[in-house]
Amino acid sequence: MNTLSVYRFKQWLKEGDTPLASRLFRIAKFIRHFELPTPRLLNKFFYGLHKTLTTQWQAIVHLFFYLPAFKGRLNSYGKRTLLYGGIPFFSGPLIMNIGDDCRISGQTTFSGRTNSTNPTLNIGNNVDICWQTTIAVGNNVIINDNVRIAGQGFLCGYPGHPIDPIERALGKADLDIQVGDIILEKDVWLGSRVSIIGNVTVGEGTIVASGSVVTKSLPPFVLAGGNPAKVIKKLKIEHSKAIKEDISYEA
Repeated sequence: MNTLSVYRFKQWLKEGDTPLASRLFRIAKFIRHFELPTPRLLNKFFYGLHKTLTTQWQAIVHLFFYLPAFKGRLNSYGKRTLLYGGIPFFSGPLIMNIGDDCRISGQTTFSGRTNSTNPTLNIGNNVDICWQTTIAVGNNVIINDNVRIAGQGFLCGYPGHPIDPIERALGKADLDIQVGDIILEKDVWLGSRVSIIGNVTVGEGTIVASGSVVTKSLPPFVLAGGNPAKVIKKLKIEHSKAIKEDISYEA
Protein backbone atom coordinates (compact mmCIF):
# COMPACT_ATOMS: atom_id res chain seq x y z
CA MET A 1 0.00 0.00 0.00
CA ASN A 2 1.58 3.29 -1.11
CA THR A 3 1.48 6.62 0.73
CA LEU A 4 -1.43 7.97 -1.33
CA SER A 5 -3.53 4.90 -0.59
CA VAL A 6 -2.82 5.19 3.13
CA TYR A 7 -3.84 8.87 3.08
CA ARG A 8 -7.08 8.10 1.26
CA PHE A 9 -7.86 5.30 3.72
CA LYS A 10 -7.36 7.69 6.66
CA GLN A 11 -9.63 10.25 5.04
CA TRP A 12 -12.27 7.58 4.48
CA LEU A 13 -12.10 6.59 8.15
CA LYS A 14 -12.45 10.22 9.33
CA GLU A 15 -15.03 11.43 6.87
CA GLY A 16 -16.83 8.29 5.72
CA ASP A 17 -20.55 8.26 6.47
CA THR A 18 -20.98 4.48 6.34
CA PRO A 19 -21.45 2.40 9.55
CA LEU A 20 -18.27 0.43 8.75
CA ALA A 21 -16.13 3.59 8.49
CA SER A 22 -17.56 4.98 11.73
CA ARG A 23 -16.95 1.75 13.61
CA LEU A 24 -13.40 1.33 12.31
CA PHE A 25 -12.66 4.95 13.20
CA ARG A 26 -13.84 4.43 16.80
CA ILE A 27 -11.70 1.28 17.08
CA ALA A 28 -8.65 3.11 15.71
CA LYS A 29 -9.14 5.96 18.23
CA PHE A 30 -9.48 3.47 21.07
CA ILE A 31 -6.24 1.72 20.09
CA ARG A 32 -4.43 5.01 19.63
CA HIS A 33 -5.46 6.41 23.03
CA PHE A 34 -5.27 3.17 24.98
CA GLU A 35 -3.27 3.38 28.21
CA LEU A 36 -2.70 1.08 31.15
CA PRO A 37 -4.38 2.11 34.42
CA THR A 38 -1.11 2.25 36.40
CA PRO A 39 -1.16 3.61 39.97
CA ARG A 40 0.55 6.92 40.77
CA LEU A 41 3.32 5.33 42.86
CA LEU A 42 4.21 3.01 39.98
CA ASN A 43 4.31 5.99 37.61
CA LYS A 44 6.69 7.79 39.95
CA PHE A 45 8.87 4.68 40.17
CA PHE A 46 9.12 4.41 36.38
CA TYR A 47 9.95 8.10 36.05
CA GLY A 48 12.62 7.84 38.76
CA LEU A 49 14.06 4.76 37.07
CA HIS A 50 14.08 6.57 33.73
CA LYS A 51 15.91 9.59 35.17
CA THR A 52 18.44 7.38 36.98
CA LEU A 53 19.22 5.28 33.93
CA THR A 54 19.44 8.20 31.51
CA THR A 55 21.55 10.29 33.90
CA GLN A 56 23.98 7.44 34.49
CA TRP A 57 24.14 6.64 30.80
CA GLN A 58 24.79 10.27 29.91
CA ALA A 59 27.54 10.44 32.54
CA ILE A 60 29.20 7.31 31.16
CA VAL A 61 28.99 8.48 27.53
CA HIS A 62 30.27 11.93 28.53
CA LEU A 63 33.23 10.52 30.45
CA PHE A 64 34.32 7.78 28.09
CA PHE A 65 33.31 9.09 24.66
CA TYR A 66 32.07 12.68 24.23
CA LEU A 67 34.72 14.41 26.35
CA PRO A 68 37.73 12.49 24.98
CA ALA A 69 36.47 13.00 21.42
CA PHE A 70 35.96 16.72 22.06
CA LYS A 71 39.45 17.07 23.53
CA GLY A 72 40.80 15.29 20.49
CA ARG A 73 39.65 18.22 18.34
CA LEU A 74 41.11 20.91 20.61
CA ASN A 75 44.58 22.39 20.34
CA SER A 76 44.83 22.69 24.14
CA TYR A 77 42.47 22.34 27.09
CA GLY A 78 42.46 22.88 30.84
CA LYS A 79 41.09 20.93 33.78
CA ARG A 80 37.51 20.02 34.74
CA THR A 81 35.91 20.56 31.34
CA LEU A 82 32.17 19.89 31.39
CA LEU A 83 30.64 19.01 28.04
CA TYR A 84 26.92 18.27 28.05
CA GLY A 85 24.44 17.17 25.40
CA GLY A 86 26.80 15.63 22.85
CA ILE A 87 29.77 16.92 20.85
CA PRO A 88 29.87 20.39 19.22
CA PHE A 89 29.98 20.65 15.44
CA PHE A 90 33.32 21.83 14.04
CA SER A 91 34.03 23.16 10.58
CA GLY A 92 37.05 24.71 8.92
CA PRO A 93 40.69 24.89 10.07
CA LEU A 94 39.87 26.20 13.54
CA ILE A 95 42.48 26.25 16.31
CA MET A 96 40.64 26.14 19.64
CA ASN A 97 42.10 26.49 23.13
CA ILE A 98 40.10 26.39 26.37
CA GLY A 99 41.07 26.99 29.98
CA ASP A 100 40.00 25.41 33.27
CA ASP A 101 36.42 24.88 34.54
CA CYS A 102 34.67 25.54 31.24
CA ARG A 103 31.11 24.37 30.57
CA ILE A 104 30.19 23.93 26.91
CA SER A 105 26.99 22.62 25.38
CA GLY A 106 27.31 19.87 22.82
CA GLN A 107 24.60 21.66 20.82
CA THR A 108 27.03 24.36 19.64
CA THR A 109 28.94 25.15 16.45
CA PHE A 110 32.55 26.29 16.12
CA SER A 111 33.91 27.25 12.73
CA GLY A 112 37.10 28.70 11.31
CA ARG A 113 37.30 30.68 8.07
CA THR A 114 38.88 28.54 5.38
CA ASN A 115 40.72 31.42 3.69
CA SER A 116 42.30 32.70 6.91
CA THR A 117 45.68 31.69 8.29
CA ASN A 118 45.24 29.84 11.58
CA PRO A 119 41.83 31.15 12.71
CA THR A 120 42.03 30.84 16.49
CA LEU A 121 39.47 30.71 19.29
CA ASN A 122 40.92 31.25 22.77
CA ILE A 123 38.63 30.63 25.75
CA GLY A 124 39.73 31.49 29.28
CA ASN A 125 38.82 29.95 32.63
CA ASN A 126 35.32 29.45 34.07
CA VAL A 127 33.45 30.18 30.83
CA ASP A 128 29.89 29.08 29.99
CA ILE A 129 28.85 28.57 26.36
CA CYS A 130 25.22 27.48 26.24
CA TRP A 131 23.18 25.52 23.73
CA GLN A 132 22.82 26.44 20.05
CA THR A 133 25.56 29.04 20.21
CA THR A 134 27.61 29.56 17.05
CA ILE A 135 31.12 31.02 17.07
CA ALA A 136 32.49 31.76 13.60
CA VAL A 137 36.17 32.71 13.80
CA GLY A 138 37.59 34.88 11.03
CA ASN A 139 41.07 35.50 12.44
CA ASN A 140 40.77 35.61 16.22
CA VAL A 141 38.03 35.36 18.84
CA ILE A 142 39.10 35.81 22.46
CA ILE A 143 36.72 34.94 25.30
CA ASN A 144 38.24 35.86 28.65
CA ASP A 145 37.67 34.49 32.16
CA ASN A 146 34.19 34.23 33.72
CA VAL A 147 32.31 35.06 30.51
CA ARG A 148 28.72 33.81 30.19
CA ILE A 149 27.16 33.24 26.76
CA ALA A 150 23.49 32.29 26.99
CA GLY A 151 21.61 30.13 24.51
CA GLN A 152 21.56 30.85 20.76
CA GLY A 153 24.40 33.33 20.90
CA PHE A 154 26.17 34.21 17.63
CA LEU A 155 29.72 35.53 17.40
CA CYS A 156 30.31 36.37 13.75
CA GLY A 157 33.95 36.97 12.84
CA TYR A 158 33.31 36.42 9.13
CA PRO A 159 30.14 36.39 6.99
CA GLY A 160 31.04 33.52 4.66
CA HIS A 161 29.86 35.30 1.49
CA PRO A 162 31.01 38.40 -0.46
CA ILE A 163 28.96 41.60 -0.54
CA ASP A 164 28.86 41.68 -4.34
CA PRO A 165 25.75 39.73 -5.48
CA ILE A 166 27.37 38.45 -8.68
CA GLU A 167 30.35 37.02 -6.81
CA ARG A 168 28.00 35.64 -4.18
CA ALA A 169 25.92 33.90 -6.85
CA LEU A 170 29.11 32.38 -8.27
CA GLY A 171 29.87 30.89 -4.85
CA LYS A 172 33.00 32.93 -4.17
CA ALA A 173 34.32 33.39 -0.64
CA ASP A 174 34.05 36.49 1.50
CA LEU A 175 36.80 39.13 1.35
CA ASP A 176 39.50 39.80 3.93
CA ILE A 177 38.04 43.26 4.59
CA GLN A 178 34.85 41.58 5.82
CA VAL A 179 36.72 39.68 8.53
CA GLY A 180 37.12 40.99 12.07
CA ASP A 181 38.27 39.93 15.53
CA ILE A 182 35.95 39.63 18.52
CA ILE A 183 37.10 40.11 22.11
CA LEU A 184 34.94 39.49 25.17
CA GLU A 185 36.78 40.80 28.21
CA LYS A 186 36.50 39.34 31.71
CA ASP A 187 33.08 38.88 33.32
CA VAL A 188 31.07 39.75 30.21
CA TRP A 189 27.52 38.34 30.18
CA LEU A 190 25.69 37.91 26.87
CA GLY A 191 21.96 37.25 27.17
CA SER A 192 20.18 34.75 24.95
CA ARG A 193 20.16 35.33 21.18
CA VAL A 194 22.84 38.03 21.27
CA SER A 195 24.74 38.51 18.00
CA ILE A 196 28.19 40.10 17.87
CA ILE A 197 29.70 41.17 14.55
CA GLY A 198 33.47 41.25 13.91
CA ASN A 199 35.83 44.07 14.94
CA VAL A 200 34.09 44.37 18.31
CA THR A 201 35.39 44.40 21.87
CA VAL A 202 32.94 44.07 24.76
CA GLY A 203 34.45 45.64 27.86
CA GLU A 204 34.96 43.97 31.21
CA GLY A 205 31.85 43.26 33.26
CA THR A 206 29.45 44.49 30.59
CA ILE A 207 26.02 42.86 30.24
CA VAL A 208 24.32 42.68 26.84
CA ALA A 209 20.54 42.24 26.87
CA SER A 210 18.80 39.35 25.13
CA GLY A 211 18.24 39.67 21.39
CA SER A 212 20.75 42.47 20.93
CA VAL A 213 23.01 42.91 17.90
CA VAL A 214 26.43 44.34 18.78
CA THR A 215 28.10 46.07 15.83
CA LYS A 216 30.41 48.45 17.71
CA SER A 217 32.66 48.05 20.74
CA LEU A 218 31.13 48.53 24.18
CA PRO A 219 32.87 50.04 27.23
CA PRO A 220 33.37 48.14 30.49
CA PHE A 221 30.71 47.87 33.21
CA VAL A 222 27.64 48.95 31.25
CA LEU A 223 24.26 47.45 30.41
CA ALA A 224 23.76 47.50 26.63
CA GLY A 225 20.90 46.42 24.41
CA GLY A 226 19.06 46.92 21.15
CA ASN A 227 19.72 46.56 17.42
CA PRO A 228 22.27 47.97 17.05
CA ALA A 229 23.23 47.67 20.71
CA LYS A 230 23.72 50.90 22.63
CA VAL A 231 24.65 51.68 26.21
CA ILE A 232 21.52 51.79 28.36
CA LYS A 233 23.16 52.62 31.64
CA LYS A 234 26.40 52.32 33.53
CA LEU A 235 26.80 49.59 36.12
CA LYS A 236 28.19 50.48 39.50
CA ILE A 237 31.74 49.19 39.68
CA GLU A 238 31.27 48.07 43.30
CA HIS A 239 28.20 46.04 42.26
CA SER A 240 30.08 44.52 39.32
CA LYS A 241 32.96 43.50 41.54
CA ALA A 242 30.50 41.85 43.93
CA ILE A 243 29.00 39.91 41.04
CA LYS A 244 32.47 38.89 39.94
CA GLU A 245 33.29 37.49 43.36
CA ASP A 246 29.99 35.59 43.49
CA ILE A 247 30.29 33.88 40.11
CA SER A 248 34.03 33.33 39.82
CA TYR A 249 33.65 29.71 40.86
CA GLU A 250 30.00 29.16 40.03
CA ALA A 251 29.15 25.53 39.37
